[in-house]
Amino acid sequence: MVTAHPEARTPAAAVAGDRRFFGHPLALFTLFGTELWERFSYYGMRAILVYYITDTIANGGLGFEKSQGEAVVSIYGTGVYLLSIVGGWFADRLIGAYRATFVGGVIIAAGHVALSLPSAGFSWLGICLVALGTGFLKPNVSSMVGELYERQDPRRQSAFSIFYMGINLGSFFSPLIVGGVRNAWGYHAGFLVAAIGMAFALVCFVAGRKLLAGAGDHIENPITPQERPKVVRLLVLIVVGVAVLYLVVAALNSTFGLRAIVNSLSYLAFIVPIAFFLVMYRSPQVSVAERSRLLAYIPLFVAAMLFFMIFEQAATTLSTYARDETVLSFLWFHDFSPEVFQSVNPLGIIVLAPVFAWVWLRTGDRPATPYKFAIGLALAAISFLFLAGASAVSGDAKTGAWVLGLVYVIQTLGELCLSPVGLAATTLLAPRAFRGQAMALWFLAPAAGQAITAQLVQATEGVAPTPFFGGIGAVALVFAGVVAALGPWVLRRMRAADAVEGVHTSGD
Repeated sequence: MVTAHPEARTPAAAVAGDRRFFGHPLALFTLFGTELWERFSYYGMRAILVYYITDTIANGGLGFEKSQGEAVVSIYGTGVYLLSIVGGWFADRLIGAYRATFVGGVIIAAGHVALSLPSAGFSWLGICLVALGTGFLKPNVSSMVGELYERQDPRRQSAFSIFYMGINLGSFFSPLIVGGVRNAWGYHAGFLVAAIGMAFALVCFVAGRKLLAGAGDHIENPITPQERPKVVRLLVLIVVGVAVLYLVVAALNSTFGLRAIVNSLSYLAFIVPIAFFLVMYRSPQVSVAERSRLLAYIPLFVAAMLFFMIFEQAATTLSTYARDETVLSFLWFHDFSPEVFQSVNPLGIIVLAPVFAWVWLRTGDRPATPYKFAIGLALAAISFLFLAGASAVSGDAKTGAWVLGLVYVIQTLGELCLSPVGLAATTLLAPRAFRGQAMALWFLAPAAGQAITAQLVQATEGVAPTPFFGGIGAVALVFAGVVAALGPWVLRRMRAADAVEGVHTSGD
């Protein structure tokens, strides 16, 4: 195990005087480059994954039905977020964030290489490896950014803004490049581009090791010898529980194939957050005031779950809609690849994030948190209702490219209302004894949201786009209204808890 010497300087102290990267330490550039190229590989692979799974074998695909492919990609996203909890735990308790990130990067690269090989067996192996590796890398790179700054350092927020710019730059370029390569040379060439992107990420990360000044080396809460038997029993219990769940689901579905795997992971994504909330609520370490905050968080979690259920369909139903139901020409651009649409969201984030930051600053960070969640969910719902309406108007004809582009823009507006405040609200409302697991709690929302999508696309197989998108949009809009109506109750719960603890109001 790697631990920091108790008298050693912290990474933040070691790089405090370094301002060579836009006023920040060069260590931030290391993590910026790592995340940029890792996101390039992740979103590049994701941009073509549903096409690969559902395309005919003659065209180089795997030949699955559209609903099956969409379900697989949705549950792949669920797996990434569930495994992020595992990756965070390994970093905190066993190997540290640096090693977890490196191991995750190597596994991701191996997964992309497997996907680049023309074999169905290697393809499924590659999908599993990328999900596992991303689970180890995703939560730990961000935590290392935080280690570079003291809590009171005014550059801290700016650092994360620069870091997230790297995420969106990688996310913007990858669908364009990987989609173009896929269009010219096939799916496996596209996956190879993703593998090259991940190789660049590993080079950035390893080459900048010294610049990190030990960030990610320290194990926050190492397992003690006394704890090991208990931890081993817990891990065995989890593995056995997952295996039993799979066997029960397989028996109910009368198959041990792909559908059983998709359904098992879906149910797991629903069970885990319920268990998480029950453990926290019943814990003797949680005070009455903290239980009040926890209850206030439940409507926000449901709103986030439903938002991501819509938002993450960018890689599934919206991708197949782009390929099958959209005119792939706009203004001077003709016959472009359908992957292009997946670059709209990161471009929107790059352009609009500073605008939203300015708006929240001018309004004193209002409206209050529950209303931001309601607005974000409402915008996601409206995007689907708009798409349903456009699909109905077009009839048997394809809808214009501007329609799907606008859908992504509306969802981006919703993301900027909900996602940036989501983790902040989670850390604020999580009990102190579970504050370190707040990131895991937040990851469970998109995990469960994509699990819902996996079930929906299977249950609505053959349903036309208009009722599919319209039905989801209508239900989500109703829930957005419910969350808005519960806003005063949520704020009262938060303020009552603050009053009991004698702190300033935290919900505005």
